[in-house]
Amino acid sequence: MNKALATSLGSVVQLHPGRSVRSLLRDADLSIPELKRLLDLTQQVKNGRQRYASALRGRYLSLLFEKPSLRTRMTFELAIKQLGGDCVLQTGMIADREPLKDVARNLARWTDAIVARTYSQETIEELARWSGIPVVNALSDLYHPCQALADMFTLKERFGQLWGLKLAYVGDGNNMAHSLLLCCARLGISCSVATPPGYEPKAEIAAEAKRLARESGVEVEITHDPSAAVRSADAVYTDVWASMGHESEIEERKKVFSPYQVNEALLSKARKNTVFMHCMPAKRGLEVTDSVMESAQSVAFEQAENRLHVQKALLLMLLQ
Repeated sequence: MNKALATSLGSVVQLHPGRSVRSLLRDADLSIPELKRLLDLTQQVKNGRQRYASALRGRYLSLLFEKPSLRTRMTFELAIKQLGGDCVLQTGMIADREPLKDVARNLARWTDAIVARTYSQETIEELARWSGIPVVNALSDLYHPCQALADMFTLKERFGQLWGLKLAYVGDGNNMAHSLLLCCARLGISCSVATPPGYEPKAEIAAEAKRLARESGVEVEITHDPSAAVRSADAVYTDVWASMGHESEIEERKKVFSPYQVNEALLSKARKNTVFMHCMPAKRGLEVTDSVMESAQSVAFEQAENRLHVQKALLLMLLQ
């Protein structure tokens, strides 16, 4: 273990000398060096849980969840408590009873940071603006940065390095696709996203990912052809066809997205040692078959486990 990370809380600050990461509102809030340091710290946290058991002693976080959650809620609660801190949880719409700016300023007087899982990215931005304490985007309509960080760590564990890999994402061009595009482009992973026409990632986010990819010397592709997307891919990723808030569209989406199901036939067109990835919950029989989800190629549960470890590392970087 790096001696600078071994025991002291102050050592974590040395991960990003000269810059204090105040919040993670969107993927770009972590620089490329910080991304790499975060992944290194995640490995050390995962390998040495007891070394960090008191790192957040006396620190308290607010968890605000507008959307139901299993992995996000459980892993953040466990991360905080396993680091020696504690948290309070509120579910439901954050600004349902009073203005968001009032909620934010109250929480800032009681707790040290806010973790928010929201419908709107604007809610995340406003929490940070009015609270003045670190805010973590635990999911919004635009980004899912904590999941993407866990995905990058999972790939690094599996392949030993990230640069030069190719990830193919097949399905809805949603918040998950956005965060994967931005993370892959900055870490030297080529990314191909295949969606039905009309369901592409937001144009401005795809353009930014392409710009970042050019700087990294890799490729970003947006296509409507899932077979072309997975060709030569080291990882094939999918997500639900109808995210929370789009449930009323599920029947229509089943028809539109059926050619984009990740099944054994599609997976066979990728590299021989490709891995299958899913942020879960998985709708088996829709975006992925049960046989693929349960196959030896699936690392979905490794991704879920690594949410815990990467969020510990993130909290250490934000709060110490």
